[in-house]
Amino acid sequence: MKRPTISDLAREAGVSVSTVNRILSGATNVKASTAQHIQRTAEKIGFYGLGSIEDQIKKNAPHYRLGFLLQQSTRELYQHFGREITKACRGRQFDTADPLIDFVDLLTPENISQRLLALGRNCDAVALIAADHPQIGQTVRALSEMGKPVVAYITDQSAPERAAFVGTDNWKLGRTAAFLISQMTNHTGRIGVFQGNPRYQCQDVAEASFRSYIREHAPHLSVDECRSTNEEPNRAHEMVRDLLKSTDEIVGIFMVGGGISGVLRALREVPLERRRGVKLICRDIGPETRKGLSEGLITAALCHPMEHTSEVLVQTMINAVANDGPRSTVHHTVPFEIITPENI
Repeated sequence: MKRPTISDLAREAGVSVSTVNRILSGATNVKASTAQHIQRTAEKIGFYGLGSIEDQIKKNAPHYRLGFLLQQSTRELYQHFGREITKACRGRQFDTADPLIDFVDLLTPENISQRLLALGRNCDAVALIAADHPQIGQTVRALSEMGKPVVAYITDQSAPERAAFVGTDNWKLGRTAAFLISQMTNHTGRIGVFQGNPRYQCQDVAEASFRSYIREHAPHLSVDECRSTNEEPNRAHEMVRDLLKSTDEIVGIFMVGGGISGVLRALREVPLERRRGVKLICRDIGPETRKGLSEGLITAALCHPMEHTSEVLVQTMINAVANDGPRSTVHHTVPFEIITPENI
């Protein structure tokens, strides 16, 4: 069979022969979308110069420096986020994205704002996981005025100057957690709800929707006032331990924020029969969560699919940089995964 020629490629792609030749010669005056279309066509027809086309596209590809402000370097969950973000940046085919990842351990608004501003000054765009606070909003505004897009990641920000949000539908997540607990509990009882900080929009929305579902579909259950763990496992341990000691009515726990290792420690301290009667739903998955699932202590973890979420985040940031004019905030909702002891 005769191998495809440049003329064959040009005809199949609907471009001129000179356009294909310009790409092969390394010319920079071919639109990226056109070059990518020719590359896909070359792959489709088995064009012999596919490798040269891919090399030239990569050589002429735009270059981005992307900053990511994550939390708590000691938590494996955020380390996992960082690894997946790096992987998403390194795996891009038609542009170069260099990730600059910073972890914030002191979660005060002042410290987060300072670190966010420093990161933004050295990057084309930044992604942020942080509680919603006016001081952080001011920094988002300042970076926007500098032409540095800020993308809220996992939990949204109220600052209107943010470029985008990438995360799950937290209203659906909270109602799903309530559905799971209520379907497994036929008798009356109480549910404890724990969040890291009420300023995390993702946690506050999930808690509100959790209550909404219980009111609507499970009137035999009551939901306690939400308690804040400040994302600290030791605090979570003390709060859950004291709750379980104070009453035998607890049939469910919704852990919407950080500190799951402390919750698991408190459950391990009660008799086996007692903890079997407590349905625990948590968010996102790390080593402690996997261990809790394998032990049967956790009923389900509602998680971001980290690989896909990271790819969407990186693409969203690059799109924000490439957009020259003003635009409304973009929302990219990534469906969450439900992990149970049976599919972990």
